Amino acid sequence: MIWTLFKRKKANQALVEQQYERLTGAARSPVFYEAMDVPDTVMGRFEMISVHLVLYLRRTQSAGPAANGIAQDIVDAFFEDVDHSIRELGVGDLSVPKRMKKFARMFYGRAKSYGEALDDGDRAALAEALRRNIHPDQAETAPSMQALSEWMSRTARQLEDIADETLAAGLLVFPSAERLEVKP
Repeated sequence: MIWTLFKRKKANQALVEQQYERLTGAARSPVFYEAMDVPDTVMGRFEMISVHLVLYLRRTQSAGPAANGIAQDIVDAFFEDVDHSIRELGVGDLSVPKRMKKFARMFYGRAKSYGEALDDGDRAALAEALRRNIHPDQAETAPSMQALSEWMSRTARQLEDIADETLAAGLLVFPSAERLEVKP
């Protein structure tokens, strides 16, 4: 019995790693940084992984227990990745938990604001939330983030067509941002 559980956990780990790699790979697409006004910085990368993870979690909410289990493991992998990155940047062990709480609040705040805007079909509210989060120090001069808002809205609709079985197998591939007509 225990060996079966161990084998299942190991198989799920491979799915989680594969799906998380796809998610982070999509978030690294140069188009976000070159054409959609996301800064190519540590925080810009965090923002884009968060955007992709929010879209992924929105889709998996209704996909059944297998996909939900993988989604939870991916959230765990995301926070392990953030923890590792914080430590790599030289933050001391005693400060890591405090920073992790801050990043968790940031992520879940983004998930809420982006999710509400997507649920309402309100691209202007989504663009404003993106603008506020991605360019927090440029209140008056930040780019509009309309292009990223448009991409997120289109991607959320496209992900609705992904079969639950694909999600449960950890095989979701994000639509390429380069193929979309983006209006700045």
